[in-house]
Amino acid sequence: MTPAGSELRRTLGVRDAVVVGLGSMLGAGVFAAPAPAARAAGSGLLLGLALAALVAYCNASSSARLAALYPASGGTYVYGRERLGEFWGYLAGWSFVVGKTASCAAMALTVGAYVWPGHGRVVAVAAVLVLTAVNYGGVQKSAWLTRVIVVVVLAVLASVVAVCLGSGRSDAGRLGVQGWEGASAGGVLEAAGLLFFAFAGYARIATLGEEVRDPARTIPRAIPLALGIALVVYAGVAVAVLSVLDPGGLGQAAAPLADAVRAAGVPELAPVVRVGAAVAALGSLLALILGVSRTTLAMARDRHPPGALAVVHPRFQVPHRAELVVGAVVAALAATVDVRGAIGFSSFGVLAYYAVANASAWTLERAPATRVVPAVGLVGCVVVAVSLPAASVAVGAGVLAVGAGAYGARRWAASSR
Repeated sequence: MTPAGSELRRTLGVRDAVVVGLGSMLGAGVFAAPAPAARAAGSGLLLGLALAALVAYCNASSSARLAALYPASGGTYVYGRERLGEFWGYLAGWSFVVGKTASCAAMALTVGAYVWPGHGRVVAVAAVLVLTAVNYGGVQKSAWLTRVIVVVVLAVLASVVAVCLGSGRSDAGRLGVQGWEGASAGGVLEAAGLLFFAFAGYARIATLGEEVRDPARTIPRAIPLALGIALVVYAGVAVAVLSVLDPGGLGQAAAPLADAVRAAGVPELAPVVRVGAAVAALGSLLALILGVSRTTLAMARDRHPPGALAVVHPRFQVPHRAELVVGAVVAALAATVDVRGAIGFSSFGVLAYYAVANASAWTLERAPATRVVPAVGLVGCVVVAVSLPAASVAVGAGVLAVGAGAYGARRWAASSR
């Protein structure tokens, strides 16, 4: 039951929810992920994208069913708690909050690196403060800004695809079976993990479930719509870039989309791509702060972090204390620590988060046909998670272990009083 004074207002419709999901999925990852995916699997990255799409579809289906049944802030934290027990909900919430807080700082630093190289930390902190202020003003303001960002990013990506596919240097042969010969099963799975993480933001719709109008109808429509649009965009970008750069060239590209438009003979578009990447990173950061603060709100209602973070602002109808704390932590990280190379565990964490979502959906009905999708999603999450680079798996497992230890210590302290 939601404590008095911590309820959020339902203001988001289908269009707003889809925009929030797209703002999360069309982030800096679409500008950067093709390179490491190509290094792992060559042009087999298209197979990796298909596998990631399958796992994402299962996760989205499970999340949509659960969100319609439990339309509260917190997403899988709530689903795991209600369907599997308090510990599993807590573990999902812990992995999301810790992993995504690091992702927020990394995304802020990415914005800084694009906007003002050499002074990236200043820009990163400023971006966090501005976006926290936007979120503080109400979820409708956040949705409006996200809408603007999504339009800009889609326009830039459409330009990249058109330039690459329309150039005389585009070669469909680079997408053929001969390009897959060097791709191992492990490489394709690793590519799937990298690409899955880049567009896994549809969970943001579920974490905002308490602010969606008619959630039983809106959320099951918004999640697959947002995911479907994002998958079409990712596939189009991957095909376009691969058709201009061979898999080896794509794998070595520091800025794959900018390198692709240069290779296509339109170097003047490269600065536009850079601006698009910065704007996309801002969109991801905005949605991440929204998601982390709502999950923090849900966990604070159960007193995992202090209950004071569960208070909702009476005028703006946002979890303002949770938002301010999240903003302050992210700004401090962005100002002091370079976490861009150390957030591989976030990929592991988000897969653990969705594994709990699928396990929760498995319990909804006993009919075998209804359990196929969550079963495939659960197995897919586990397989892709353990196929990530060893360092990411080790750090991710360590983060989950720390969370489990904190939970156990809290329960022991409560029982000994």
